[in-house]
Parts: sequence; structure tokens; C-alpha cells
Amino acid sequence: MSLLASYTVIGAKASEDLARKIATKLGAKYIKSELRIFPDGESKITINGKPNGKIVVVQSVPYLGYARQDKEFLQGEVITMSLVANMFKAAGATKVIVVDIHSKMALNHFKITAKNVSAIPELVKYFKKLHLKNPIVVSPDLGGITRARDFAKLYGTKFIALKKYRDKKTGVIEIRSKNQKHVKGRDLILLDDMISTGGSIVKAAEFLKKQKCRNIYAACTHALLIGDAEKRIRKAGVSKIISTNTIPGKTGLVDVSPIITKAIV
Repeated sequence: MSLLASYTVIGAKASEDLARKIATKLGAKYIKSELRIFPDGESKITINGKPNGKIVVVQSVPYLGYARQDKEFLQGEVITMSLVANMFKAAGATKVIVVDIHSKMALNHFKITAKNVSAIPELVKYFKKLHLKNPIVVSPDLGGITRARDFAKLYGTKFIALKKYRDKKTGVIEIRSKNQKHVKGRDLILLDDMISTGGSIVKAAEFLKKQKCRNIYAACTHALLIGDAEKRIRKAGVSKIISTNTIPGKTGLVDVSPIITKAIV
């Protein structure tokens, strides 16, 4: 049944492919947008069509911008997530759907409906096709233990979480876990919500390689891979990086349009 009269999907510049997939699944009208940036840094957005019905705007920013600034970690820090949430409401949004937000605490700042959906089921489907050898799911830190547990439960395997320490002022990362001898000879799925500079994944992979594991696969929802992150991750011993298409790129092999579409309707 077509939902053409009910929805219009507007694809913003960073998420055109994902937006088209969502529009197809909704049976909706698709409108492309254009972004122009002027020499002084100002930007202008043009929508190439007239939307009707319920309007869905699809844009990675890239994983809900400022979601990691949802509380005052150090004295004097501004809670920017609160401002962003208010901006969505002021712009006329009635509902915000995010995929694997870094911390669900950020959703508390919204005064409109805000829903988080998980890409884990789709990632699990992809990894089951790889036929890994006695795999184990690894979270690079204790903060991701719930994510690792959920992935492992759906996959039907075990999980562990490493103890990571990050200096809040310098950003320097170190792994403080004891030896993990039970990973020896096993394929590992190193799971995180996002990979930005790759620092956490690199430190975790280097540590796990010393435990004589087999292959390491880095999996995440949002692969920013800033700068030479991909090169550094592979150098650390990661065989393959697999992410979703919330951010376009060669690692974005897992389509999340089905879970977003389900959340919309």
C-alpha cells in the first residue's frame, strides 16, 4: 500500500542514499535538497520541490550533533545538547528519531517526542553471514557493556568489556584490563556505537592482539573515521571495519532504513 499522500521525505546532503531508501519503504514522495556554502561560512539550503503531508527530514549530523555534550563533565562546560534540543522544537519538529545515540540521557533534553532505535539487530544479521570462528563480542570500555550484551545475545555468543581509562583533559586513552586468555584463537567483534578518531578501537585492538586472538572485526553504527583513523585501525590489527549507512562511506555495509522506517510509521 502506497503512503504517497501521507509522507514526503527530504534528503539532506549527508544522507541522500539513506533518505531515498526510507522514501522507497514508505512509498513516499522524495525531494532532494541542495546546500550552498558562501565564502564567509554562511550556508543556504534549497529544497527542490513542494512537500506535502507528513514531512520526514533525513540528515546525519553525523550521529545527532552534540549528543556527547549532554551533561557537565568538567566545571564550567556548557550542556550544548540542551540548546540543540530546543532548536529542533523551535524549527517546528514534532518528533526526532536517532539511531544508537551515544547516551540516552541526551534524549531527556528534548521537549518533543525523541526516540532512539538500535542498529544492533541489522549488524548481527550481517555478521552471521560471515561465519566467524568461535566469535566473542568485545566492548572497548565498560560504558558499552549493554550494547555488547545485546549484540551477543542476538548472535548467540559470549561478550566481554575492557576497562578503558580516558584522561578528560588530554584525551589520552589506556586499557587497564587484565589479560583475556579466553580470546586466544577466536574471532573478535570489537563493537562500539561510533568510531571517530579511532583511538579507543586502536588501543583495544592492540591489547587484544597481544592475547593472541584470531581476526578482529570492528563494528559500529556511525563510522566517522576522521583523518587517518581507518589506516591506524588496520595497522592496529583490525581485519575489517563494518558500519551502517547512517554515514555514507565504504564501510557502511549495513542498511538501517528498515528500522528508521518502522519508527516513523
